[in-house]
Amino acid sequence: MKTPPSLYDFEIKALNSDEMISLKDFEGKHILFVNVASKCGFTPQYAQLQKLYEQYQDNLVVVGLPCNQFLWQESGGEDKIASFCAMEYGTTFPITTKVKVKGGGQHPIYRWLTRKAQNGLGDFKVSWNFNKFLVNPEGQLVEHFGSKVLPDAKEITKYLETASAD
Repeated sequence: MKTPPSLYDFEIKALNSDEMISLKDFEGKHILFVNVASKCGFTPQYAQLQKLYEQYQDNLVVVGLPCNQFLWQESGGEDKIASFCAMEYGTTFPITTKVKVKGGGQHPIYRWLTRKAQNGLGDFKVSWNFNKFLVNPEGQLVEHFGSKVLPDAKEITKYLETASAD
């Protein structure tokens, strides 16, 4: 039987760049993966994601993954997405090139995040933009949160506060 890949085996192209984001670089920190979109009712969560990233930067990396699979709410090109994120929300956390989070062409990171056979926790469905997946510093998926769970919600910060206290 083939061993599932480690989350740290993945790389993904950075938004508006030729550089790759290696998840191995985030080993030892929590990683919050969020499928983001510029024209969604949940888009204001960008501000909370940025605040969370700044508040817990010693032990958290937020990774925004633009996705255009939900009512075409991220239809712009990379320049437009990068400009929007910087101008509207001052984002400094890593943002990737556009990905598919479900169905045919699903990005390998999302195959890992959504399939128990790979993540060891459970099978999850990305139901809309701004779904969140939290990975612990050891690279294990610890929780999936729906779009309505705000980035600064206790359900998320309880993991980060525990890590800050260590």
